[in-house]
Amino acid sequence: MVFCKEEFFSNLEYLLKTDYGVSCREASVKQLYNALSRVVMSGLCDQWKGAVKSKEKRVGYFSAEFLVGRAVYSNLLNLGLINEVKALLEEKGIDINAFEEVEDAALGNGGLGRLAACYLESAATHDIPLDGYGLRYRYGLFKQTFTDGFQTEEGDDWLKWGDPWGIERTDEAEQIDFADFSVLAVPFDTPVIGYKNGVVNTLRLWESRPLKCFDFGAFDSMQGEKIAKDTFKAEQITDVLYPNDNTEEGKLLRLRQQYFMVSASLKSIIKDMKRNGVSLEKLPTRRVFQLNDTHPVLAIPELIRLLMAEGIKFAKAFDICRRAFNFTNHTILGEALERWQGKMVRAILPEIWEICKKIQKKAEKELGDDNLFIIKDDVVYMANLAIFVGFKVNGVAEIHTSILKESTFKDWYGVYPEKFVNITNGITPRRWFLLNNPKMAKEITDRIGDGWHTNLEEISKIKPYIHDEGFRKAFVEIKRENKRRLADYIYENEGIRIPEHFIFDIQIKRLHEYKRQLMNAFGILYTYFGIKDGSIKDFKPTAYIFGAKSAPGYYMAKAIIKYINEIAKLINSDAEVADKMKVVFVHNYNVSYAEKLVCAADISEQISLAGMEASGTGNMKFMLNGTVTLGTLDGANVEICQEAGIDNNYIFGATVDEVAALRGSYSPKAIIEGDPMIKRVVSTLIDGTFNDNGTGVLESIYLNLTEGHSPDYFMVLNDLRSFIDKRAELCRDFGSEEFTTKCLENMANAGKFTSDRSVKEYAEIIWRVK
Repeated sequence: MVFCKEEFFSNLEYLLKTDYGVSCREASVKQLYNALSRVVMSGLCDQWKGAVKSKEKRVGYFSAEFLVGRAVYSNLLNLGLINEVKALLEEKGIDINAFEEVEDAALGNGGLGRLAACYLESAATHDIPLDGYGLRYRYGLFKQTFTDGFQTEEGDDWLKWGDPWGIERTDEAEQIDFADFSVLAVPFDTPVIGYKNGVVNTLRLWESRPLKCFDFGAFDSMQGEKIAKDTFKAEQITDVLYPNDNTEEGKLLRLRQQYFMVSASLKSIIKDMKRNGVSLEKLPTRRVFQLNDTHPVLAIPELIRLLMAEGIKFAKAFDICRRAFNFTNHTILGEALERWQGKMVRAILPEIWEICKKIQKKAEKELGDDNLFIIKDDVVYMANLAIFVGFKVNGVAEIHTSILKESTFKDWYGVYPEKFVNITNGITPRRWFLLNNPKMAKEITDRIGDGWHTNLEEISKIKPYIHDEGFRKAFVEIKRENKRRLADYIYENEGIRIPEHFIFDIQIKRLHEYKRQLMNAFGILYTYFGIKDGSIKDFKPTAYIFGAKSAPGYYMAKAIIKYINEIAKLINSDAEVADKMKVVFVHNYNVSYAEKLVCAADISEQISLAGMEASGTGNMKFMLNGTVTLGTLDGANVEICQEAGIDNNYIFGATVDEVAALRGSYSPKAIIEGDPMIKRVVSTLIDGTFNDNGTGVLESIYLNLTEGHSPDYFMVLNDLRSFIDKRAELCRDFGSEEFTTKCLENMANAGKFTSDRSVKEYAEIIWRVK
């Protein structure tokens, strides 16, 4: 894209004047954001349309989540315009950082959505023909606030800022039919821009609308209730990400969402192939699909249905699917390996049910093993469907893939060992270093050149500078500056002042019991009580920072949020420890918050129970920004320790094998009774230390740890003492020359953990594209 200063400002002023009647200096942030984005978009149009109409073999990446955040920063960076635009805006007295007021497109909940966004950006950067397909949620996940310490959810109206990067394509709309009603799927295409290489791929997000924009007949008959009901039924499909599925209505809505996404996407792809005169029997030579977890697996029976409607027999359609679909597993948790009740599928997708039955019969004939099934007890198992039909199945970290082979999908691996491969997750260094930590990125580029921008393995060239006094000084000063910036942002948004000399101990990730935010909370209380009674001395002041959202219907996760907020209220109001401890649970944690957190952290908390975290990508972002890991040997932590050295991180807790050996004999009550300090900490759940507003949620945490068939399933108490001791060791090391070396060793050895490497492996091993 050619950049001309005069033309840029001329176009910007023109749009502001015609659309809003204001000049650059008079424009609001919202007006300026939209106008600037449209100026950049106008320069992309010809180049981008050419990419969309390309006849090359392309990959469709199907995902329920795409956490792209605010597009303006990353797009300007990848176009090579970020510094020029920043300088030009400054000439007009405009700070580009004002765009931080623009809300993220919250189209994801955690690592799954951020990973998908990284893969799209990396594919464009390395000229891999990859397009994303997902849903354009009107209200995203939700906007999180805290009321008396409890999480409350509000609609996240991110579209109030406009969506200048999303181009509505009504000419490409598709009708989607359920058994009980039909809706219109309208695509919005967003450019995915490669880093300074002229490549533009596409993210296509579908929005659900009524077939009729307005029913005059119903209106003339004064049937307002019918109009409202029909509109609501259609639009609710893409209203929110992951609607609460604690009810059958919620489950049906999720099923509709998943079918809506894959049906619209496949119909548009088939239409494009027919438009280009390509036989559908040749589909695998022109299109392959990556199913990002089980949410899009309905694409398999839907493609068979669509091909059969075009006159292709079931056997041939099935063979096409076997060559076209691939499946990424992101979890071993049974709750996340989706299963659909047959009665629900029959109720709204009867043709899909019939095709699933055909696939089940094929599995029976081909496999002859009762342990290998697609349908059992009138339930469709989506992961099994993806494995049976898919060309390749991949895990997302070495330890995770081993668990899939040896445990979760052991029987399937026994039959199809050639299908299972590992591709460790990665992150884009453009978004998660160049953009969020520009001063540190410049220090590195000034010393080793810019090759690492697109080949992160080259960051290892910084190793000779690890003991260079000037480089170390720059690292420490920039980290302090990043901490100051984060502290100011937290004060502005949370009202809590954190001194920059504190250790910044950060845990940011989706709230789930297996991620063990509860163990972190117990450790904080242990330290607090120790400082108060004098048993902990020489403690280095620490700020414990949490960022997480719980699914709206996840009772236990929301209880843990309340508990952490009660701990924060206790500690932050205690004048005796004001110069030693702060606890902050940031509200509405999102990509923009993450950008500030990862470059300011001193400690990266990655403390899931070993064997539970598939990979993680937050650990990689922290590592790249020069942060040590305090964690278990779980997910990608294992590979981080292999790359940077286990001695340069702080590892604790039971291993996967040790966890397995403990199952059946583990007694959390014995741990409580055997350690007076731990007992004192855990007892705060029931002894009145904290107020849960009469809800009983804190007692429910206690009972979950101590009672039932499998108390403390995620072994919080088993690893708690090891966690406390290791964090104390880290606290002692902080600030030393040795600690700085550990931080820099992590940064210098982060080369493996780039999404550039990941998508290249997908392209070579799975997608078979250039």
